[in-house]
Amino acid sequence: MPTAVSDSSSATASNAATSSSSKKGASNSLGKDDFLKLLVTQLSNQDPLSPMDNTAFIAQMAQFSSLEQMQNMNTSTLATQANGMIGKIVTWTDNDNVTQAGIVNAVKYVTGKSPSLLVMTTSGTTNIEVSAVTQVANMPTTTTNTTTKT
Repeated sequence: MPTAVSDSSSATASNAATSSSSKKGASNSLGKDDFLKLLVTQLSNQDPLSPMDNTAFIAQMAQFSSLEQMQNMNTSTLATQANGMIGKIVTWTDNDNVTQAGIVNAVKYVTGKSPSLLVMTTSGTTNIEVSAVTQVANMPTTTTNTTTKT
C-alpha cells in the first residue's frame, strides 16, 4: 500500500535515490545501503502532522530484510561454487579477450566482496572472479600400468 508523503519529502527521497544510483555507475541496481538511505530520508522528511503509516513502514522493513537475505544467499552460493572449484581446471576470458586456463589452488575471501579464485597458470598465479569462469573440468587422472609378468 503506497504511503502519502509530502511533496518535499518525495522530492528529497527521489534525489537521494538518484544520487545513490548515479554513484553505482553502469550497474543501475540499488543495494541494501541505498535502500536504507532512502528509508531514512523518507522518515526524516515526512510531514509531522501526517506521519508514515505503520503498515507501510513495516512493509518497507520487510522488503529490506528480504533484500539482505537474498544477498547473503547469493554470497553463500558463490562461496560454495568457488570451494567446489579447488583442484579443478578452470577456463576464463581475460580483459584482452584471450581465453586462459589454469588450476584453482585456493579461494580468496574479502569482506563485502564476492569470493575470487587463485589460479595457477603457466605464467604464474592469477586472481579471477568466480563469475568470469566459463568452464570447469576435473584434473586428468593418471593410471599406472600394473601388469605382472608370469
